[in-house]
Amino acid sequence: MSARSHEPPRFAGVSFHSLKGRKVIVTGGASGIGADIVRAFAAQDCGVGFLDRDVETGAALAQTTQGSCFEPCDVRDVAALRTAMAKLQQRLGGVDVLVNNVANDERHVIDEVTPEYFDERVAINLRPHYFATQAVLASMRERGGGAIVNIGSGSWKNKTAMLSIYVTAKSAMTGLTRSLARDLGKDNIRVNCIVPGWVMTERQRALWVDEAGERAMDENHCIPGRIVGTDIAHMALFLAADTARMITAQDFVVDAGWS
Repeated sequence: MSARSHEPPRFAGVSFHSLKGRKVIVTGGASGIGADIVRAFAAQDCGVGFLDRDVETGAALAQTTQGSCFEPCDVRDVAALRTAMAKLQQRLGGVDVLVNNVANDERHVIDEVTPEYFDERVAINLRPHYFATQAVLASMRERGGGAIVNIGSGSWKNKTAMLSIYVTAKSAMTGLTRSLARDLGKDNIRVNCIVPGWVMTERQRALWVDEAGERAMDENHCIPGRIVGTDIAHMALFLAADTARMITAQDFVVDAGWS
């Protein structure tokens, strides 16, 4: 793969046999990294449910991804999140894996941030992870355990500008992961965090990737090439599978060596 190539690797070469038949829920799964995670688990013959506020894109992904189902949901509404999580678990017949992926990296200037805007950003980038986790615990305990994968971000490690609320929420993924791992380990529920670098999703390329960004990746990546959503999805598969049965409370950085 060339340094500027965004062509994603194919799922066909990745196989985790222990995942076959597992029930998986992905938040923010309609597009970007979330959609690649949905497709990756579906390719392992999992039943995959996902939620997103983008109804059209989510419905289209479910239609083209065998073994998946979609529930529209604005995660800022905790009651709606709980309802969507319950519906997905009912449709799947339970849940073994939760991927807390939902996020929005809208840029903001600290001088212009209001309390209302701050709360709204947290309501997307942190609060849903907590309450989605809460919503799957009964099913995971009944099924004898499970795996929770939180999606963080390398942006706080790299001191990315104009993202002060976002990076605060994303850095909190580490603390949330470690605390939940301690609380839930007795139930055989493992909790880990993936910390992606700059992933070349359609949104990132459209909004933020410019010549300066390309140069920054060329200079800071130890491995030539670009990070794509499937790179994050493959790590999620590993952490959800039985191969990671004794791994919990950890961060896994996927950033081509930038941090």
